[in-house]
Amino acid sequence: MKVNRHGKAKLLTPSEVTQLFEVRLTNPRDRALFGVCFYTGCRIAEACSLRTEDIYGPGGVRSRLTLRKGNTKGKRSTRSIPVRAELAALLAAHQSSAGKIYVFPGRWGRGHIHPDSTAAILRGAFEALGIEGASTHSFRRTALTRMSNLGTPLRVIQEISGHESLAALQEYLEVSDEQLEQAIAQL
Repeated sequence: MKVNRHGKAKLLTPSEVTQLFEVRLTNPRDRALFGVCFYTGCRIAEACSLRTEDIYGPGGVRSRLTLRKGNTKGKRSTRSIPVRAELAALLAAHQSSAGKIYVFPGRWGRGHIHPDSTAAILRGAFEALGIEGASTHSFRRTALTRMSNLGTPLRVIQEISGHESLAALQEYLEVSDEQLEQAIAQL
């Protein structure tokens, strides 16, 4: 858990995710933005810099969203991630407010929303719900850990997350006490 901005971002429980999206995040933009982070496991900077054409097509929300390599942490490769129904609904609700260039435009229409602005929004939501140790990175850690816990092969998760190596990916994955006990019980 993060303490004074040190350590790993808290994993969110299913209940906390539900509370965030159903109680605290009421603005369609915020719901769509943090939905992108949660349902794709992307970094907040990647979500903030999404281009409108990479999510929306002539028929509405595309079936896959594109994270361009120039906007990813290592600028190594462009990723294409399937859009599940829950995320498509959040993005559809935001579409009329999306910018011409960026899905999440910045103030006064200049550029895209800044990751620091999104962190402030989320910090307020976490505080209101009494969730400690969470940050914008919690969505990414939670998504990647859930995929792993559900049996998704690490190589597939690596492709989704954009991590350069499996070792880097494994730093994100949380192992619960229950999983440790189950592993030992198999001996």
